[in-house]
Amino acid sequence: MLEFRALTKRFKDNVAVDSVTLSIPQGQMVGVIGRSGAGKSTLLRMINRLNDPSSGELIHKGRDVAKLKGAELRRWRSQCAMVFQQFNLVGRLDVLTNVMTGRLHRHGFVSSMLKLYSAQERAFAIRALDRLGMAHTALQQTDTLSGGQMQRVAIARALVQEPEILLADEPIASLDPLNAKVVMDALRRINTEDGLTVVCNLHTLDTARAYCDRIIGMQGGRVVFDGPAHDLTDKAAREIYGAEADEAFAEGITSTSIGGHQPVVRLQAAG
Repeated sequence: MLEFRALTKRFKDNVAVDSVTLSIPQGQMVGVIGRSGAGKSTLLRMINRLNDPSSGELIHKGRDVAKLKGAELRRWRSQCAMVFQQFNLVGRLDVLTNVMTGRLHRHGFVSSMLKLYSAQERAFAIRALDRLGMAHTALQQTDTLSGGQMQRVAIARALVQEPEILLADEPIASLDPLNAKVVMDALRRINTEDGLTVVCNLHTLDTARAYCDRIIGMQGGRVVFDGPAHDLTDKAAREIYGAEADEAFAEGITSTSIGGHQPVVRLQAAG
């Protein structure tokens, strides 16, 4: 269970996230929606402490994540993997090396720089790539991949962290509809098969409805909707998005597009 208790983030005079209180059970897939500047990304970045809260509490298993420092904070970030819109991969490195960076938290600086990963860890990374249909690219230079392929590599990197929570910040915003579907299918499979909590910022409403168990709507830094996808009416969505409503309704992945991919096997831990 991840609990937000009056969690707030201020940037000088701007309140980006305003006293958010909610709970996310383990294993839930949550879509966070809202217009640009609603506070979606800031909320996600506070979960893994890329942004420090200005006030409030973020409780996970009895600990206030907002107060963690040093080694405890590093351990938390390893439990809380992040997938970014712009992938954050090193293009000149091969795919497998990029995925292996997800294991850095388990290694010291020297062994990481020398790439002293065990055969078991490398096999674990290959299995992660295989889950996402990317094992054949393991030795390929990463900047030769398409955007959709890069995002799947980024998800594989997150998986080898062996996290409890997977955060995805606008993971399909820069992808075409076909690649967006492949990425969202992958996130949903990871959620259902591994029992990972997935919290995903999404811009299009139909995508959130199609893939998420629960939708949180934000406006002006506040939560203005919190409920199952089927409870989010078009009227309520238009109130959340305001002038951006037409854009939010366009280009989404509808519920009829879910599926069409072969089941994948669960990863075994690398130890």
